Amino acid sequence: MGSTTSADVAVIGAGPAGLTAAYELTKRGFSVVVIEKDPVYVGGISRTVEHDGFHFDIGGHRFFSKSQEVVDLWNEILPDDFIERPRMSRIYYGGKFYSYPLRAFEALRNLGLVTSACCMASYARWKLFPKREVRSFEDWVVNQFGHRLYSIFFKTYTEKVWGIACDTMSADWAAQRIKGLSLGKAVFDGVKRSLGLNRTPNNGMAAKTLLESFRYPRKGPGMLWEAARDKVVAGGNHVLMGHALKALSLHEATGRWRVQATRADGSVHVIDAGHVISSAPMRELAGRVQPLPDTIPAALDLRYRDFLTVALMIRSDDLFPDNWIYIHDSRVKVGRVQNFRSWSPEMVPDAQIACVGLEYFCFEGDGLWSSGDDDLIALASRELAMLGLVDAEQIVGGAVVRQEKAYPVYDDAYRANVAALREELEARYPTLHLVGRNGMHRYNNQDHAMMTAMLTVRNIVAGARVYDIWNVNEDAEYHEAGTQGERAALASERLVPRRLKVA
Repeated sequence: MGSTTSADVAVIGAGPAGLTAAYELTKRGFSVVVIEKDPVYVGGISRTVEHDGFHFDIGGHRFFSKSQEVVDLWNEILPDDFIERPRMSRIYYGGKFYSYPLRAFEALRNLGLVTSACCMASYARWKLFPKREVRSFEDWVVNQFGHRLYSIFFKTYTEKVWGIACDTMSADWAAQRIKGLSLGKAVFDGVKRSLGLNRTPNNGMAAKTLLESFRYPRKGPGMLWEAARDKVVAGGNHVLMGHALKALSLHEATGRWRVQATRADGSVHVIDAGHVISSAPMRELAGRVQPLPDTIPAALDLRYRDFLTVALMIRSDDLFPDNWIYIHDSRVKVGRVQNFRSWSPEMVPDAQIACVGLEYFCFEGDGLWSSGDDDLIALASRELAMLGLVDAEQIVGGAVVRQEKAYPVYDDAYRANVAALREELEARYPTLHLVGRNGMHRYNNQDHAMMTAMLTVRNIVAGARVYDIWNVNEDAEYHEAGTQGERAALASERLVPRRLKVA
């Protein structure tokens, strides 16, 4: 047996975009029903998982934004629970730590005289005689920094994250991702940091790499989204956990949506709504529209990079002061190690037990993803000991958190696929709204996902698509007052690497 709820707006997904939309609509007096397939956690990739009193952030989320509106919304939802935390991240290579961003003298000391001389010679060689035909990520980085520095600080980590060999990865991503960075600038910045000249306070709106501190909810980012959920419910609306989208269809006579959500017991809850806001993966949403348009199946081949965290509890006061460490070591599969106490002491309940998260980048269904939790905990324990970061006998517990569809993949067909889905979904259905990272298949940050939801709510209030949310991405400042700032939102697309086309 099922049940039916009527609402002004149905929201699919209780991540940052979905809950932002629900919260903003609730403040404006709309009736809202949110469905979330996870039975326990809200926040999507920004959730915080709890295990035996330990809290895990899925990926690490520093809170900063170029949008004053977003910062104000964070403060409004969670007024008393943001803390200021010191920022520290390093690169681990060859058994030594390197500050990130690099500090010139430290890097030279760690590499040693011979390797440092080889790096500078390699840099000079490729500056004098660069590759003329730059096609791959490897070509571009080698031309900029020399082959020796490329192999130390770029190759291993990049291949772990994206699952693509650097010599088969398109150069345009490197040009965008590493734009403005030069060896001379890195040395200059390193000198300034060594002299203590870059200690800039963070007011929550600066997104500079060299900031010495950042804002963070005291028990992780999920704390923010749990508070947003509670405010939506307190406003008389509903957040239905453990409800997975089954199907949605538009009744043409009434212009209202019928959204069907399946519960764990197999029963179906139906939401009758005037508008639908979806932060669900675009591919999944499109496959559940009824009837399925003939042109959609060809565009359903959108792909994703997945992610899992193995959290280890370690009998130690603390292991290292970093928020995270990038692992540039080809002997191990782990790509990054988080130290949850360094994010916030309140995430770790026992002063004698440290808690770290080893991050593995993978594809859903591959060997890593399909491994059992015990096997993954054993792997993470071996690798942490192999790196010399901990004695394996100190490890007293572990837990595994899987995050599917963490990163949208931008392959050669993705633009055409997204355009086709937009045409069939948004153009055909004016009351269906796509928001957020997976809802738009766009690799944006938490604040950008929130802005797409905020502008979508304004469109619903206006009764027309006044704001083009597809102009929201990450580089241009968008905190100006009025519609100019809202429409400027963000001005360039955050890229992910693509494979080279085979001749």
